[in-house]
Amino acid sequence: MNVTSATSTPQAQDRNTPAAEAPQTVDYKSFLRLLVAQMKNQDPTSPMESTDYVAQLATFSQVEQTVQTNAKLDQILQASALAQAGSLVGREITSADGKITGKVAEVRLYSDGVMAVLESGDKIPVGPGVVIR
Repeated sequence: MNVTSATSTPQAQDRNTPAAEAPQTVDYKSFLRLLVAQMKNQDPTSPMESTDYVAQLATFSQVEQTVQTNAKLDQILQASALAQAGSLVGREITSADGKITGKVAEVRLYSDGVMAVLESGDKIPVGPGVVIR
C-alpha cells in the first residue's frame, strides 16, 4: 500500500507567501510578561484587583488548553483520513466530472484533502461527486 502524507497540496504551496502566514499566538511566557508589565504600569491610585489578574490567568489557561485540544483533534482527523485513504489503493475511481477514470496506485494526504494518484499518473482529488468502485 502506498500512502503518503504532506502538509499541503502543490496548489496550496504556491499560495503560501509570507503575507499569508498564520498570525502569531501569545504563549504562556509572553502572557506572564504582559501581566507583569501591566502590574508595573498600573495607576497606583486605582490598582487592579488581584481577582482580575487571576481571572485573566484562568482565561488564558482555558484558551491554551482549547488550542492544544484542537491540535490533538486535528491529529486524530488526519490519522483517520490516512486510514480511510489507504483503503482506496487498488480500487477504481472516477473523477467528479466523469472525465478521468482509473485504478488508484497511491493516495496522498494533504492538509486540505486527499489526492488519489492513478496508475496512469493522473491525479483525482477525493471529495464530493467522486465515484469509487
